Amino acid sequence: MTDGGINYIQNQGSFRNKSSFVRVKSVITKTPDYFDNNGTAKIAYTASLPIVGSGSFTSALGGLFNTASAANFYENVSTADIQGLTAGDYATAVSLMANKDEYVYNSISVPGVTSQNGASVVSSVANNSVNRGDNISIIDLVNYAANVGTVTNQAAAFDSSYATTYWPWCQTIDPETGKQVWVPASVMIPGVYAYTDASADAWFAPAGLTRGALGTVIRAERKLPSSTRDTLYEANVNPIATFPNSGVVVFGQKTLQKRASALDRVNVRRLLIAVKSYVSQIADTLVFEQNSMSTRNNFLTQVNPYLESVQQRQGLYAFKTVMDESNNGPDVVDRNQLVGQIFLQPTKTAEFVLLDFNVTPTGATFE
Repeated sequence: MTDGGINYIQNQGSFRNKSSFVRVKSVITKTPDYFDNNGTAKIAYTASLPIVGSGSFTSALGGLFNTASAANFYENVSTADIQGLTAGDYATAVSLMANKDEYVYNSISVPGVTSQNGASVVSSVANNSVNRGDNISIIDLVNYAANVGTVTNQAAAFDSSYATTYWPWCQTIDPETGKQVWVPASVMIPGVYAYTDASADAWFAPAGLTRGALGTVIRAERKLPSSTRDTLYEANVNPIATFPNSGVVVFGQKTLQKRASALDRVNVRRLLIAVKSYVSQIADTLVFEQNSMSTRNNFLTQVNPYLESVQQRQGLYAFKTVMDESNNGPDVVDRNQLVGQIFLQPTKTAEFVLLDFNVTPTGATFE
């Protein structure tokens, strides 16, 4: 449903759904009277049930997809046919994800929709992450078989620390059919993020041989040489590299932010998402509480230990939390506001390792 340009889910009926597959549209007579006195089901309840048959659909009619042509999947997606849909078919679903109270997530991807075949949808996904401020978008820029120039040109249209992109496409096995298929990188990257969270923490880079290995990928669309990887990385596109004896590996962790800062790295953005999520939950418990020193201390005694634990787990170099009279003066209190400030120095990652080797003459000493 739509109200004032905002989409929302409208629940109908008096009973909650107990099945993911079966819906009862209406019950026009009382179900306790399903059987007659002889134990036989009444015709009022059985007339619409399917008769015993071979299991075929016989004369049933209907279309599975919105488009007139057959649905295009995997590397065959196009502007007119994205898995049986068009870009516009995704608009309502994406807009629903803007509701922070209903949907909680820290990353989002829309595999199959690329900037080439659905630019407006990809932009709306990226903008949704910016507006929510609690997740990062994993977007795809190009369709299958694109060249490097097209990838970098598409990346130039974005400037956001809440969005990131990876290239090229990857070949994997479809678990439903067992066939080898080509999929965009956004299919695989959420798994890398989940593995990073489970094996380390959100503020560790989801890249490299330790956490960025794509074990379910057979091969990448292209084997990228070092020069091409550098070109992509300079354009804020994270390359998916192929190394002998190591396989296919995510070899970059940049966001699509153009300005150089700590937020142009995925690990820093995901650090802030994790910290903001935790702090927001604490702040929610303070709403409608007394605006007093006791309430402020309650906030500090919960936030500071958490940030200390993040620092001990290599997420921060330093931090500072301020919630006292300095930022909660009489004018702020009279406006029924409680103000807090959190200063963070996020830990940086070593993306370039420089080693100097020096050959010394025999008998030389090392100072």
